[in-house]
Amino acid sequence: MSVVGQPSFAAWSGAQSSGFGGNNLSVVDKVTPDMIHLVDPYWYQFPPMNPLWHALLGISIGVLGVISLIGNGMVMYIFATTKALKTPSNLLVVNLAFSDFSMMFTNSFPMVVNNYYETWIWGPLNCALYGMFGSIFGCVSIWSMAFIALDRYNVIVKGLNAKPFTKKTASLWILLIWTMAIGWSLAPLFGWNRFVPEGNLSSCGTDFVTKELFHKSFILVYASFVYFTPLSLIIYCYFFIVQAVAVHEKSMREQAKKMNVASLRSAESQQTSAECKLAKIALMTIALWFFAWTPYLVINFCGIFESQKISPLSTIWSSLFAKANACYNPIVYGISHPKYRQALEKRFPSLVCGKSVPRDDAVSNTSGVTQVADGDKTSA
Repeated sequence: MSVVGQPSFAAWSGAQSSGFGGNNLSVVDKVTPDMIHLVDPYWYQFPPMNPLWHALLGISIGVLGVISLIGNGMVMYIFATTKALKTPSNLLVVNLAFSDFSMMFTNSFPMVVNNYYETWIWGPLNCALYGMFGSIFGCVSIWSMAFIALDRYNVIVKGLNAKPFTKKTASLWILLIWTMAIGWSLAPLFGWNRFVPEGNLSSCGTDFVTKELFHKSFILVYASFVYFTPLSLIIYCYFFIVQAVAVHEKSMREQAKKMNVASLRSAESQQTSAECKLAKIALMTIALWFFAWTPYLVINFCGIFESQKISPLSTIWSSLFAKANACYNPIVYGISHPKYRQALEKRFPSLVCGKSVPRDDAVSNTSGVTQVADGDKTSA
């Protein structure tokens, strides 16, 4: 099949009077015959992308894929083999790492090859599977973060009044996350919207440029379920977490002032409890998820509301930026999680920059209460 036999620069190097591709060429020109019926007429108006963009996209997703697979694989290995990290809360962390690992395992290599050939070459079935896997693992990622925030809320805000978070509860939460993600991601395969080539046609996702109201409704409902609802839950949890931490720290300072001491803690480096540090780590990963996926959400909404013209280049870069979120979490945990750093230093000392500082804080996994160094119990 000559159309995908080798990367072609002909479509770009033609007449230059109308952009990169001339008057009669479009980004759709290299699409294989079996994929034409999936390409929305909207993309025919754009000239071919400069081949340098294809090369840059392919290299970027390839590098991100390698980082994500190694990083998240290491997170899963260390959390699964380190006894101190085998807690119910960390089951959610491992679930997050697994979804990020799977995202790049299924989405990275195909996109590298597609950018080499400058179009989708894997056929309609694999296009649907590619979009479905991206949807499932993206949904699992955000909902895992939402439940991590809920767990931090129960530990820090409710404290002793919180119901103990057990491995059984964590397993049920994870089962619920995967059930919801799979259910919503299968909907396009059964006719509610569809998975189609998008942007420069080197990756596949939901059809957000369709004119049919029925298919537009899926984007709206899906965005509400996998973006706005978990984000609202996260904002709610962290609002009260920050409030509880602020109240606790204020009371600690006032008590220290009454006792005429600089601090009630055993060392100035221990300015917050172990649970609060874990909450900060979770908040950081959630913030990164928000900044990674929001541009792709904006592109989708621009498409369904036809508010402005979206180009193949902006679409594919927003998609790539979203997938890059799979690389952030292992880096965040590698830098910020004390016990993870200790385990990483023990197994892979060459990967740790500086020495991890042992902590004296003991966290009760049954009551959800942090034992601060001075022996006091606190819900924050």
